Amino acid sequence: MARRNRRYVVPGAEQGMRNFKAEVMRREGYEVNPNRPDDVKFEVAKELGVPLQPGDNGELSTESVGHVGGKIGGTMVREMIRLAQKKLANREEP
Repeated sequence: MARRNRRYVVPGAEQGMRNFKAEVMRREGYEVNPNRPDDVKFEVAKELGVPLQPGDNGELSTESVGHVGGKIGGTMVREMIRLAQKKLANREEP
């Protein structure tokens, strides 16, 4: 699986997103190496029955790999929404 090179608009956002991923996935019960939070995908893949391995995974279908990324990304998005709702709820009305 080729790694995509994401470019964040905000300088320093990449490390913040990696830390956020590690924190969210740790709360979901996964073991996350804080120095390599992206490696949580292998634990998620194992749980989902997807034979994802480090290196080339060209034999895997887009659908099966998408399940892994969807579980991670979906969990992160739900947490971002929860945090935004909490922040809005704590705002004082003018």
